[in-house]
Amino acid sequence: MTDRQIPIRVLIADDHPVVREGFSAIVDVEDDIQVVGQAADGREAVRLARELRPDVVLMDLVMPQMDGVAAIEEIRAALPETHILILTTYADDEHIMAGIRAGARGYLLKDALPDELVQAIRIVAQGGSLLQPNVAARVLDKLSTLMGGGAEPEPPRPLLTPREEEILTLLAGGARNRDIAQTLFISERTVKVHIANLMDKLEAKTRTEAVARAIKLGLLEPDRF
Repeated sequence: MTDRQIPIRVLIADDHPVVREGFSAIVDVEDDIQVVGQAADGREAVRLARELRPDVVLMDLVMPQMDGVAAIEEIRAALPETHILILTTYADDEHIMAGIRAGARGYLLKDALPDELVQAIRIVAQGGSLLQPNVAARVLDKLSTLMGGGAEPEPPRPLLTPREEEILTLLAGGARNRDIAQTLFISERTVKVHIANLMDKLEAKTRTEAVARAIKLGLLEPDRF
């Protein structure tokens, strides 16, 4: 078990029973992770999240009754302490950015290795962010084309302080506030201030979106984390 004494409570939302059972089998063998429920559609995911108050929801994006993006928005609004990790087959920019803007902390494809899934759950549960670099690169290439628009000037790169650059790199690697504070020998309160400044400069609503925008602006290289 990790340094967390209470197991990470996970809710799995996917419309395919075999997929739900498969993910459950992967994570339930971990001492520090416990699957507390399964939902077959977005509406049930919202209901069970309110009832069970999990630490992490593994969320598919395309489901009946209510899609994953709408479910993420409702869960985040009602349960700000519950974090969302998207786990889907969709790697196109529309689905990825919609999920991030809705408030997801991470985005993995379903072909991720079991160890990658387990580690992602642990990172997201502690408030960290995780976005697969290859997925981010594909989306940001598309966004660059759309935002460029030929005549439109490229957005200016924000001027970051050396400390902000250090923190941005650590965020991209999935580091939590506590991890960053220990690595840089500063207080968690100072870390929060720097992160708030970063999100403001990058015009991002979430940490994951901040990392994505930093990659697009050339402030981070996807293959470095």
